[in-house]
Amino acid sequence: MSKFEKLLAKMHSNSKKFSWDELTRLLHGLGFEDISNGKTGGSRRKFYNKNKNIIINLHKPHPSPYLKSYALKQVRLKLVEEEII
Repeated sequence: MSKFEKLLAKMHSNSKKFSWDELTRLLHGLGFEDISNGKTGGSRRKFYNKNKNIIINLHKPHPSPYLKSYALKQVRLKLVEEEII
């Protein structure tokens, strides 16, 4: 099982320890790229997939590096709805 497949499995398992770095690696692997919000974008982050014309918009967690369970669920539902995973 590749690292990417392990990240997908971890996301589907509703892990309470899914970090921001893991999410960005997963989204980059699915063809998303970060959209820059300028110099002072704050904690709001956007990821864009050119092929499917989809934007995923969420807050980067802080001070903890782990995503809230509702945020991970929203990302997973969006990816399933758009038939990316």
